[in-house]
Amino acid sequence: IGPNGAGKTTVFNLLTGVYRPDKGTIRLGEELVNGLRPYQIARAGMARTFQNVRLFGELSVLDNVRVGCHLRTRETLLSTFLRTPRQLGEERALLERSLRLLEIFGLDKRRDDQAKHLPYGDQRRLEIARALATDPRLLLLDEPAAGFNPNEKRALLALIGRIRDNGYTVLLIEHDMGLVMGVCDRVAVLDFGEKIADGLPTDIQTNQRVIDAYLGVPSDAAGD
Repeated sequence: IGPNGAGKTTVFNLLTGVYRPDKGTIRLGEELVNGLRPYQIARAGMARTFQNVRLFGELSVLDNVRVGCHLRTRETLLSTFLRTPRQLGEERALLERSLRLLEIFGLDKRRDDQAKHLPYGDQRRLEIARALATDPRLLLLDEPAAGFNPNEKRALLALIGRIRDNGYTVLLIEHDMGLVMGVCDRVAVLDFGEKIADGLPTDIQTNQRVIDAYLGVPSDAAGD
């Protein structure tokens, strides 16, 4: 968490290869991912969503998820062209996985719709489903509750909790403190690109540096 402009999305862009770090190292488990391209980092096990939804709008809801699943395919272009039994079996498995994800996210009834025709909340859920389709070790969610109404936020909180409880590690950027405090095990706070706090949600709520970063420091205190 952190005020606007604190550097939260920049961190995600560094982690996922959109930006290259000037110094330091980024590891996913024991694997060094510095300098890898985004698709290579995704293969290593890191998937993300974006502040602004980035779906393949012309593709169907189902095909958006299948694109994510195809990151883990093992068949070659030749076997795909020849439609070998192994390749066909892999395609069936990917289809089944995609359909399971759509059912979990409540999107199975709209599987054949173009993604661009989904309501905003459904597009958000589809983007998370597509990220999960890559079978990540780490799932990065960039403001997933942005634009949601209270009912949608409650449903999202339950969904993120379910993802976490199924063994996925989730790194979340979010401005809704109710959601953050309701689902996060630990909270890190950025301000002007610096981590100013890191701890349990209850500790963060009473941290004076965090309060000052969000609310500002009175002018007389700033001059002390």
